[in-house]
Amino acid sequence: MPTEPENAQDPSHPAAAGFGRRGALLAAGAALAAGLGAAADDLARKELTGRHHPTPAAPPAEAAAPFHGPRQAGVTAPQQPATQLLAFDLPQTSAAADRQTLRTVLDALTRTLAAAASDAPSDARLQSLGTTRLTSLVGVGPGLATRLGLDVPAALADLPTFPGDRLDPARSGGDLLLQLCAADRWTLTVVAELVATAAGSAGATPRWSQSGFLPVTTPGTTPRNLFGFKDGTSNPAPAEDEQFVWGPPGAHHDGTVLVYRRIRMDVAGFAGLPADQRERTIGRRQGDGVPLTGTAEHDDPDIYAKNPDGSYVIPANAHVRLTSPRLDGGTRMLRRGYSYDDAPTDRGLLFCAFMRDPAQFTRVQNRLATRDALTPYLQHQASAVAYVLPGCAPGGSLGERLWT
Repeated sequence: MPTEPENAQDPSHPAAAGFGRRGALLAAGAALAAGLGAAADDLARKELTGRHHPTPAAPPAEAAAPFHGPRQAGVTAPQQPATQLLAFDLPQTSAAADRQTLRTVLDALTRTLAAAASDAPSDARLQSLGTTRLTSLVGVGPGLATRLGLDVPAALADLPTFPGDRLDPARSGGDLLLQLCAADRWTLTVVAELVATAAGSAGATPRWSQSGFLPVTTPGTTPRNLFGFKDGTSNPAPAEDEQFVWGPPGAHHDGTVLVYRRIRMDVAGFAGLPADQRERTIGRRQGDGVPLTGTAEHDDPDIYAKNPDGSYVIPANAHVRLTSPRLDGGTRMLRRGYSYDDAPTDRGLLFCAFMRDPAQFTRVQNRLATRDALTPYLQHQASAVAYVLPGCAPGGSLGERLWT
């Protein structure tokens, strides 16, 4: 008799010899009895304990990260696992025409980013995700600000060339700089496409794009970079952001300056160092991120502490020592770096830092470029600076204060 497809037997496990209709009926009866017995036992246990275990309810949906507000959310909102940076250029015709183009581009970007970050994004590819949790920021470059006479902080300027820089112009600079952050790669891919379409239709041209990621990290802990060390430990506390990150009272109070560097890392070369040498190069323990002079990760590194022989506990050329705020009058920057992996031999760090004045980064990088023990394992390949615009109210547009 042919076998029905739904009941087909695995040919490697043939039916037992002599197992006929009578055997099947007996087996079915036994299974039914066992099932009834198990159900009775389960009911008895529930009656004895008084506890039932219904199917857990789905967790409540997360609210969208607000797009509108006095400040753009992409600066200090909790750091998301994935990022996409994009740069655009604007045409150079006349100052009046280019100003109008900038207005049109910023209007288009505002509408696009607000829609993508909302509880109900209009693009169907974002609707099945629940809330996108998208955060973003938009900034203008120093060249554009100078060309169009925009109202930006006086300190906004391109960085100088540092010793050892190997910058690729095609990956650097830009009239407009955007950073998108989200919990997943899909969201960033879709939103980056929407942004590029909106900016292009308004008159901008793409210059470069770069994706990055963070490792899976327990909330509230510091993520690690590809060298295996925690990166971002000594950031300012939220209360200090008003002093070090956001602009001073006035027209630029709700803006900040972003410094971006694409830094290629010799991961294999650094990993080949002995463990104690790696820790002395950084100035922290690799396992827990504790400074060599401390007992907890967030202890302030004592860059002046010495060993009995007179040598510094944190070596004079250690990365932590040369980046210490003590060498900059206590001034801090907010670092929110991401890793990138573009090829087996092209992996590294997307250094993204926010500060009032990019001259602060220049001072730190001049020390690092000439004295840092980590320098042989790093190569700066791209660079950009942008004034991160204040936010906007619903119905408004980013960049409204650029014209005053």
